[in-house]
Amino acid sequence: MESVDVKLPHDMLEACKGFAQRDDVSLGHFIRQAIAHEISRNRNARPPNRADEQLIAPLRARLASDLAYARSWDDLSARLRAKGFALVPAGGGLALHRWPSNERLCKASELGFSYSKLVHRFQAGFPGHAHTWIEARALSATPSPQEDFDLIEPF
Repeated sequence: MESVDVKLPHDMLEACKGFAQRDDVSLGHFIRQAIAHEISRNRNARPPNRADEQLIAPLRARLASDLAYARSWDDLSARLRAKGFALVPAGGGLALHRWPSNERLCKASELGFSYSKLVHRFQAGFPGHAHTWIEARALSATPSPQEDFDLIEPF
């Protein structure tokens, strides 16, 4: 281990000492753990919120019919998997990943299909999605006029 001199404001030093005492560890151990946590957090940081439009546009074109015409989560999963993709729960929505490598590509909403609209359309939440409240909200919502219409052709 190497030594490093660090200058801290008095209040910050006292807070660190207090945390170290609370955790029954040395001040050095507490600081090392805080730095290790920050390094891990940065290495495992989620990708940027918005994917590159040069990636999104071709994906949107390639997958639009699958996303639009699928009748259930199983149908959608099979269609996407046949093209080398999979949907994965991500926060309050879904992310599109390459399959089987599991490389994250973008949010499903960036392709024009929000999780809540898909839940409403399939009348069920995505299998294994942790945020069941989104499913409950989407299924109890009244469809907007654009989503709930019948096309009546003239005679």
